[in-house]
Amino acid sequence: MTAESQKAAAVDGRPGVPDWLRRAATLNELWTFVILVALVAFFTIAAPGKFFTTYDITQIAVNAAIYLVLGVGMTFVIITAGIDLSIGSVLVLAAVAAGEYNLHHGGPDSGWGTVAFCVVIALAVGTAWGALQGAVVASGKVPPLIVTLGGLGAALGIAELATGGQDPAGAASTHLQNSLGFGKVLGIPWMVILAAVVTALFGAVLAGTRFGEHTLAIGSNPTAVRRAGIPVGRHLVKVYGLMGLLAGLGAVMWLASYGTTSIAGHSTDNLKVITAVVLGGTSLFGGRGSVLGTVIGVFIPAVLTTGLIVIGVQQYWQDVAVGVVLVVAVYVDQLRRKTRERA
Repeated sequence: MTAESQKAAAVDGRPGVPDWLRRAATLNELWTFVILVALVAFFTIAAPGKFFTTYDITQIAVNAAIYLVLGVGMTFVIITAGIDLSIGSVLVLAAVAAGEYNLHHGGPDSGWGTVAFCVVIALAVGTAWGALQGAVVASGKVPPLIVTLGGLGAALGIAELATGGQDPAGAASTHLQNSLGFGKVLGIPWMVILAAVVTALFGAVLAGTRFGEHTLAIGSNPTAVRRAGIPVGRHLVKVYGLMGLLAGLGAVMWLASYGTTSIAGHSTDNLKVITAVVLGGTSLFGGRGSVLGTVIGVFIPAVLTTGLIVIGVQQYWQDVAVGVVLVVAVYVDQLRRKTRERA
């Protein structure tokens, strides 16, 4: 086994890792799932016959689909001990770029060729912006928090300059909306299927490929990884590029669902996604995390928000609840880290 593989094995739960560490990772996902089940049970009891109906389950899954796609990318970023605060703005920028092209090439009546090109535009814009931020983090040695905070403002500013701050009408084709946005296969929305495919794909990448091994190893000990000959800077560019790619995909999904860019509607996307990823057990200190945990973590805020709506809690309190959940999740993560260090 090479040095980098040994290092990756030390943080990824592969053979050679102490049994207690593998059990701790599994136990964390189990406890997160228990929290999710407890929330479902609470709202079901609080609003009998109104919560967890077939309609509610479908809506929760659809509403969580975009955040799940974003959460997969954020999982990779946070595992490297990084952060990306710009995801909402990158999503908006990618949606505006694709929407403006669609607007000038047929609008709502544009054909499948235009739809395909709009998808490419959104993915390309997101990937380029993410890779640019990754390059600044890697080469400029600027903290990811600062880089992506600047990227948040810059991406949103460019989107507003391009549209005059207004959501353009006709930003999405009816073909895109009727298929990806509202279409179903065997009763399952295409949005949910797409999110599931992305989750399964990148879950396998993280758990079973060299790219995943290097991501985990960099978050655990970047100095040791450099000594093993792994190009840390180049890998960070790829990780942040992946986050941008999935933000671009999120833009396509948003256009498909709502038919508009919603320039002002993504200010808290970063809060929701980071909350979900940390709830799922990915450590803000890097080196540990899983896509499965993120899946569970994404549905906790989704269930919480839907449940609060059902029982009649004002929207402002929903934002408060999500913020409190994030703080608690970080606090628990710190306790787990201290426990591991003592062990």
